[in-house]
Amino acid sequence: MSKQRTASLQRETKETRISIDLNLDGSGSADLEIGIPFFEHMLEQVARHGLFDLRIRAQGDLAVDAHHTVEDVGITLGQALRQALGEKAGIRRYGHAYVPLDEALSRVVLDCSGRPGLEYQVQFPRARIGEFDVDLLAEFFQGFINHALVTLHIDNIRGRNTHHIAETIFKAFGRALRMAVERDPGMQGKIPSTKGTLSA
Repeated sequence: MSKQRTASLQRETKETRISIDLNLDGSGSADLEIGIPFFEHMLEQVARHGLFDLRIRAQGDLAVDAHHTVEDVGITLGQALRQALGEKAGIRRYGHAYVPLDEALSRVVLDCSGRPGLEYQVQFPRARIGEFDVDLLAEFFQGFINHALVTLHIDNIRGRNTHHIAETIFKAFGRALRMAVERDPGMQGKIPSTKGTLSA
């Protein structure tokens, strides 16, 4: 039987308290209580399209703004992914996805490389979706890659509707991540690197 790839983490600072349970071999279920409805909607896309089971409980200083909460969820999710993957033996390592939504189209490409890197080429037509500041999406991904240790390229190719653009990004992120962490039968448990490690 294959080893279960799960993680349970808690992160607490003076600004936020985050707990995450992640199962990489789940069914796509999301149980999210973050207090930021649009952000919850985006993370639900990641779980559904990544086929991950994701439970998040977050309490943050939302009376100030959503910045700390969004960033710290990214940090904790990155830590959870890193823990669940372990030494990354037998995974595909690379993942990519194009996702359209009406007029919007985005591409996400990632590498579970052991090295954090973010290329984020996204221009939103509006600064907010409801009350949510779209600048925070880049902060989420930056926090994620810093702690998951992945290289992540996000490109919005076209789009006019800010909500559509954001949703294509998160759906593509979920699908690209799902591809990257899939078990690769051809690797037969080997580390997918000539270095013999993907830890750094």
